[in-house]
Parts: sequence; C-alpha cells; structure tokens
Amino acid sequence: QVQVVESGGGLVQPGGSLTLSCAVTGFTHGVTLVGWFRQAPGKEREEISCFSDGDIYLSTSVKGRFTTSKNNAKNTVDLQMNDLKPEDTGVYYCGARQRPPRTCEYYRVLDYWGNGTLVTVSS
Repeated sequence: QVQVVESGGGLVQPGGSLTLSCAVTGFTHGVTLVGWFRQAPGKEREEISCFSDGDIYLSTSVKGRFTTSKNNAKNTVDLQMNDLKPEDTGVYYCGARQRPPRTCEYYRVLDYWGNGTLVTVSS
C-alpha cells in the first residue's frame, strides 16, 4: 500500500524559511518522481515543483526562492522554501507518480497524494 505523508508546515514570518518533507512508502523499487502543489484559500491548486532523480522543475511563482531535492538520510523529497511571502500561504501537498514516463514533463498527473501540510506566512 503506497502512502504519502507531508510534514514540516507551520507559521513563519515573511522573509523566513521553511522546509517541507515528503515521505513516500510502499513502492517496491522506490520513488523517482515526487511533485509539490499548493492551494491557497479560495484559489485553485497551483503547481510548485517536481523532483525526478535529479531533474528539477520549479514553477515561475517560486523559482529562485524554492528548491526541491532528495534527502537521502531521511529517504524523503524535500521542498526548501526561502524568502517566504504572505501569498505563499496555503496547504501544501506532495504526490508521487507511478505510471511511466516518470519525468518532470508529466508530473502534473500523479498517482498518489498526501493529505497536505499547512504553511502560514504572516507577521
């Protein structure tokens, strides 16, 4: 049974930093593609990033402030957020793609999702 669990959300001041982690378990051969999305109050879900065995995609809204990478010690894919702004507030979701091709070009269609973690950016 595949499970996806996000962690690391919380309250942070504008300009601050926060790192979210996505743990995916249940894949026999591991996970090669993990994507991050977010949904702000009253808005549609927005794409954030994709990590696929070193291939990285970052949306225009977060490029230069956010990065995503594999944490080998924790076996997670992390979303490192810097220079946070109030408009970054929302529920952040991660998901994993099992179906091929597992490249970031196709990351918008994922097979498994976590329940989200709340990030609030406010002074």
